[in-house]
Amino acid sequence: MKAGGLQGDRRYMLVNEDGRFLSQRTQPRMSLIQVKPDDGGFLVVAPGQTELSLPAVLPADDMRQVKVWKDELSAVLAPAAINEWFAAVLGIPCQLVYMNKPNGRRVKSGYGGPEDSLSFADGAPVMLVSSESLVDLNQRLEESVDMMRFRPNFVVTAGTAFAEDRWRQIRIGSAKFDVAWPCTRCGIPTVDPATGEQDALGEPIATLNAFRRSPSGVTFGQNLIPRRLGQVQVGDLVEIVESLDYEERDTRCTPSPG
Repeated sequence: MKAGGLQGDRRYMLVNEDGRFLSQRTQPRMSLIQVKPDDGGFLVVAPGQTELSLPAVLPADDMRQVKVWKDELSAVLAPAAINEWFAAVLGIPCQLVYMNKPNGRRVKSGYGGPEDSLSFADGAPVMLVSSESLVDLNQRLEESVDMMRFRPNFVVTAGTAFAEDRWRQIRIGSAKFDVAWPCTRCGIPTVDPATGEQDALGEPIATLNAFRRSPSGVTFGQNLIPRRLGQVQVGDLVEIVESLDYEERDTRCTPSPG
């Protein structure tokens, strides 16, 4: 666990020709790109493409300005062959960039302090969802969805659905986290990661809207900010340090879907 999130997490990003970040909000085919650890780096696969090997770190041979929401920063530009690979997958001109500075951005305004750093993630270094919350949601849906739709870093067993809403600080392994704010959801969970297509009825967001609506939007999961760095691994106990109404139960990390 690093200050800006899990080691190696969301240090790479695709941008358009203007340097603005790309996401599944406008490019749902991005869900078809799969990344796996491979010999100290990453193996990237996509339908119809040969496998692409990426190093864990790109050398800073070529830099360019990029923009993530309101943040503007300098990032390492990948070689042309890598950019052409991603452009072929998405069908649009694009470039891959790498964040080579450990403190490139800051956590979403109003939630973190000036020392809380961030990768290319939307607003928080880490996101957590309990498996019971997904079970509750799927019981309300005509067709169930898997956790991949929500892209959490940590999937935990919590005993009851949405127990994570009441947590305020937790320990996992040797790391400690503030449970900072609920994760508001855009339309990305409506994209089927197996096909890259959006659900015609807007599910599961349409159903979440009926019972998980807040003043800030539809919420599912909790954003975390690291407060003590350390090692986290599958099977670690999740200790509730502070909660609105904590009840003792066996709470553990389970494998995240990617």
